[in-house]
Amino acid sequence: MIRQASKGKCSFCNTAFSKVGMTNHLKSCKQRKAMSETSPEKRKSRRTKIFHLVVEGRDLLAYWMHLSATANTTLADLDDFLRDIWLECCGHLSAFTIEGTRYSVSPMRKYDERGMKVALGDVLGPGMNFYHKYDFGTTTELTLRVVSELEGVNGKSIQLLARNDPPSIACEACGKIAAQVCAECIWSGKGWLCDECAREHECGEEMLLPVVNSPQVGMCGYIG
Repeated sequence: MIRQASKGKCSFCNTAFSKVGMTNHLKSCKQRKAMSETSPEKRKSRRTKIFHLVVEGRDLLAYWMHLSATANTTLADLDDFLRDIWLECCGHLSAFTIEGTRYSVSPMRKYDERGMKVALGDVLGPGMNFYHKYDFGTTTELTLRVVSELEGVNGKSIQLLARNDPPSIACEACGKIAAQVCAECIWSGKGWLCDECAREHECGEEMLLPVVNSPQVGMCGYIG
């Protein structure tokens, strides 16, 4: 299991910070402020609520992202974004849980599930934690937190503000940087291998997946 702390780079100034440090940095990043300055025409545009979200692996805290999302962004939009950048491998089902209510990509009435065509502004508020699951077999679980809410000009629906650098994971056989992981051995916290040692792994090459910068690493058929 990956438990190491990690740093990441600001998408605006490319400076490295820890996950917590990034929260403080993004409030005052000069490059971010410069990019958000608007022309007189844009200042006349409709303003909207924008949420600052932190997303992380629920049990794999080394993987994290800072995002901004407008209030009219839907849970379906956010689900698509998470799939595109971190999760999608085989079109599995997914769901958010927000204050005890489950919002599913394929809702089932008998479980009192709701659909994802719900605006973030209708279900989220500052300080709230909520959760996301992808694939109900080899499940990847995420925790999301609303850091803050501000008002701004309606721009991108979802924007990546920062993301963790890839964790440095050692090959269990020789200590070099792991490039592959065994989809079987990972369940016991093992199976991290460099390319050379992977050739001799007892589970066989068909069980190996590339090491990628995502909490979905080693799951199902995920290759990034």
